[in-house]
Amino acid sequence: MKTSELFRDKTVFSLEVFPPKPTNDASVIYNTLDSLKEIEPDFISVTYGAGGKKSGRETIEIASDIKHKYGTESVAHLPCIGLSKESAIKILEQIKAEGIENILALRGDITPDIEPKGVFYHADELITFIKERYDFNIIAACYPEGHTESENLVSDIHNLKHKVDCGADQLITQLFLDNSYFYAFLERVQLADINVPISAGIMPVTNKSQIERMVKLCGITLPKKFMKIIERYEHNPEALRDAGIAYAIDQIVDLISHGADGIHLYTMNQPYTAKKIYEAVQKLLAISG
Repeated sequence: MKTSELFRDKTVFSLEVFPPKPTNDASVIYNTLDSLKEIEPDFISVTYGAGGKKSGRETIEIASDIKHKYGTESVAHLPCIGLSKESAIKILEQIKAEGIENILALRGDITPDIEPKGVFYHADELITFIKERYDFNIIAACYPEGHTESENLVSDIHNLKHKVDCGADQLITQLFLDNSYFYAFLERVQLADINVPISAGIMPVTNKSQIERMVKLCGITLPKKFMKIIERYEHNPEALRDAGIAYAIDQIVDLISHGADGIHLYTMNQPYTAKKIYEAVQKLLAISG
């Protein structure tokens, strides 16, 4: 099923997981999926791996198992910066052969280890390439506070409009910790006549190093309320975890109350956190549906 169709009459609740690192036991991801099964999310997306260095094989295998063994619709992430046309077609054919209908099309992180092939420099080019050849449902990323490489919020929304015009069927936001940025973003989206479902990406922050990575990679704003939580509990890991879960729940309750199309939970492969959040919001999701 194409996940964009899920938004017709409900608030969609979805999850993101990532493949295990090469040094980890591959069974770990399936233990995570077993634990997440009781949530019954509308779909689960699978990242491509750190830095996009992998071939995509792990992503496709896990996404296939999510759909066929766990009975949940799946999304395969596909970063394009290091792909040639030939490698892109090879991966897309593998995704198609597994019966996966949904792709999250991304540029991917630019790192010294990934050499651009001179074909895809931005996600819109990958979206166009896929839409010209296949019938996948395409998801694209968006940035409530603006992409770190955008000149300003106007150019950022212009680029997003172009991605949608190229064929993106739905959007998932980068994480944010202040809902006011998301609501302001929706106003810009409306003014730009962007009319596809948008899921709000929420990441429960459960440790201090996680916060430091987010600020460095994503450039997100840390609200005063959030910083007070960190300052108070940073030396108490369990208390910080619970406070981070509570903060995410407050965000999600507010988003659902304001009619968000969907909630996409970045699980960080932590079933305990995901389940606690879902237990707290499932009644609201049912009512909103």
